[in-house]
Amino acid sequence: MLTQDHSSWGHSASTGLGFTHEAIVDAHFLACAEHYQAVLDQVGIRSGWHVLDAGCGSGAFLPRLSELVGAEGRISGIDLAPENAALAAERMRACRPGTHPDIQQGDILGLPYEDDTFDAVWCANTTQYLDDEELVRALAELRRVVRPGGLVAVKDLDAGLITARPADPFLFTDFFRAAAATPGYARQLLRTRELYQWLDRAGLEEVRQQTVLIEHRAPLRPAAAEFYGLACARIAQQASALGLGEQWTAFIDQDDPAHPLRSRHGYISEGNTLAVGTVPGKARQA
Repeated sequence: MLTQDHSSWGHSASTGLGFTHEAIVDAHFLACAEHYQAVLDQVGIRSGWHVLDAGCGSGAFLPRLSELVGAEGRISGIDLAPENAALAAERMRACRPGTHPDIQQGDILGLPYEDDTFDAVWCANTTQYLDDEELVRALAELRRVVRPGGLVAVKDLDAGLITARPADPFLFTDFFRAAAATPGYARQLLRTRELYQWLDRAGLEEVRQQTVLIEHRAPLRPAAAEFYGLACARIAQQASALGLGEQWTAFIDQDDPAHPLRSRHGYISEGNTLAVGTVPGKARQA
């Protein structure tokens, strides 16, 4: 079971994990949907496959996963927060009317599936909540439930590529450096670019990785303005608590006309890393 307390980061689901409430998760997905779906399309999921969305949240990726596997394929999902699992099930019913969605509440550290159940597993924006020991356990579980020759795909946020303008170019870098001085959420957000190493140590083969820079320039679209306004305000509060200076004050009130992201030169970026590995063994005929 996940044990770390991320609730101080705000927007928590019932699990207490920060930035997991459906409102903030869906806002983030809408802000980056084009890029997120393009990353998913790079995994290599095929028509007819049975795919698990591990840590599915409220199900934002489920419609695209359903399209990728087609009418002959199957989608299962699991999430730690029961309210998210319920919302994801609603999304699947909308995608596939008349079917009973295979979505349940559960923990990726102990998946309730038999060995070799799936052709692929997709795990997005979830490993950031796992400490190193938990990440090892989770990857072992993801590998266990995927058949030989199948794919384990992990995508997560790379905080090292977060920056905003007009602002000190090192503002976010300094925050994450300070926050990562102790084990926890911030340090795990900076671990993402090393996912290829973790997949390799988990015994996966043919590991590949790519990192995508997602950029938003003024005028920000409404979805991007909503999400990044909320996220920056929360980080600004954390930065103030760490004594990182007055430069963060401008980010606290997202409705302030002087907010940096409301400037005609407003800009914010984030990184997303996708790592994919193949489960060892002879591939099943597609």
